[in-house]
Amino acid sequence: MFGKRPTGSGTGFGQASGPAPAGRAPAGDVATKPRPQASPAARPAPKPAPAPSAGPAAATATAPKKTPEPVKPKPKPAVETVGAERSREYYEIKTTIFNALIDTIDLSQLSRLDNQTAADEIRDIVTEIISIKNVAMSIAEQEQLLQDICNDVLGYGPLEPLLARDDIADIMVNGAGDVFIEVAGRVKKTNIKFRDNAQLMNICQRIVSQVGRRVDESSPICDARLADGSRVNVIAPPLSLDGPTLTIRKFKKDKLRMKDLVGFGSITPEGARVLEIIGASRCNVLISGGTGSGKTTLLNCMTGFIAEDERIITCEDAAELQLQQPHVVRLETRPPNLEGQGQVTMRDLVKNCLRMRPERIIVGEVRGPEAFDLLQAMNTGHDGSMGTLHANSPREALSRIESMITMGGYNLPSKTIREMVSGSIDVVIQAARMRDGTRKITHITEVLGMEGDVIVTQDLFLYEITGEDEHGNIQGRHVSTGIARPKFWDRARYYGLDRALAEALDASEA
Repeated sequence: MFGKRPTGSGTGFGQASGPAPAGRAPAGDVATKPRPQASPAARPAPKPAPAPSAGPAAATATAPKKTPEPVKPKPKPAVETVGAERSREYYEIKTTIFNALIDTIDLSQLSRLDNQTAADEIRDIVTEIISIKNVAMSIAEQEQLLQDICNDVLGYGPLEPLLARDDIADIMVNGAGDVFIEVAGRVKKTNIKFRDNAQLMNICQRIVSQVGRRVDESSPICDARLADGSRVNVIAPPLSLDGPTLTIRKFKKDKLRMKDLVGFGSITPEGARVLEIIGASRCNVLISGGTGSGKTTLLNCMTGFIAEDERIITCEDAAELQLQQPHVVRLETRPPNLEGQGQVTMRDLVKNCLRMRPERIIVGEVRGPEAFDLLQAMNTGHDGSMGTLHANSPREALSRIESMITMGGYNLPSKTIREMVSGSIDVVIQAARMRDGTRKITHITEVLGMEGDVIVTQDLFLYEITGEDEHGNIQGRHVSTGIARPKFWDRARYYGLDRALAEALDASEA
């Protein structure tokens, strides 16, 4: 009964492959008792292996293997020098003189002066302190010290030279000793340093207090803005372990327009013309993209196609939109006070917009249950409304809208929510930040409606990557998908833009 093993050539379930273990017969043979093993001394010596025969096969067998070339480590990014280098002795002298200045000057009286007068007053006092303390400094070092102390008292300290540059997109401060910037899509470390975390925290307090907000241990996260509209985020200890973390999204002094995006290669002239028609014909637009992909910049460009006589209401967490129309109402959310009262959410603002006789509602970023109220506004006569949200594709953007409404506590069937989404949003514009730091508009997609339980979309323009050059910069092109008559054609014809739309689509196909 147990004398034979099952036969077969393959490796089946429960049958091991490869050579049979010692003491076992190969599959298909009769199993026998293991033979007695001879002692090592009684075993015959192994025969020497035959010498390899000459020939191509032998040459191949004896040829040495080529070792792969080691991967070269990537060079560390160079530190960008901003201004003159400061030594430790310089910071010690500066601390001494700064403390003497604080003991001498009346800050309450100084705050009543304009910036130039206050700066002149500070420079006079600091010059006198330097002479009294017999500090040995050159004229250049003294001028540098005067400027730094004026920045500390009246401005934002070491950040001032960075804020003055218009080529910087982001400033990222990771504690007192690490300051990074983004220039031309590349993140670089700078030589800028704060005296300590206390100085950094004081500057963060100064920034957020200008918009009536606060940041401390009880409220360690805060969104704010600078006077020029740059967006600011602060997260303080104990949440930030290495000291206060400050992130500033800077805006250019000269507001970008769609023609600038064409010049940067973010979109073709024909695609820009289609976007202009979408904005002018009052299509409801959702701008989707990842962090730093240029969503707000693109939203600013899209609002440039709104007529001058329309009433526009914007809702933002931190006001950063730069609309040029004369009839604009800007609303901003408000965090709770120390007692946890008085909070005004984005949903409160969007719901209140409907009572303010808006013609267009612009939401800076849709991130929660306010998505339901925005869709309601788009569906109740407020055509041409716009908003942005974080998503990696147009399809994902529509799914995220559905998820936001569901998380808001609305007990609606999925099909009902999707019908609301497809009936409210006309066009989804996808922005992306490429790996080489450039920003592209990768999709112009319109929402057609529903087929069963699925939202149907079609792409009008796509960005195709064709390769990269010797410097690692991405090469690609914007192509039209060949749609000759989009769904919003009738809307464009109503506004007298159908001929311009046809010309733009024909030119893109050519």
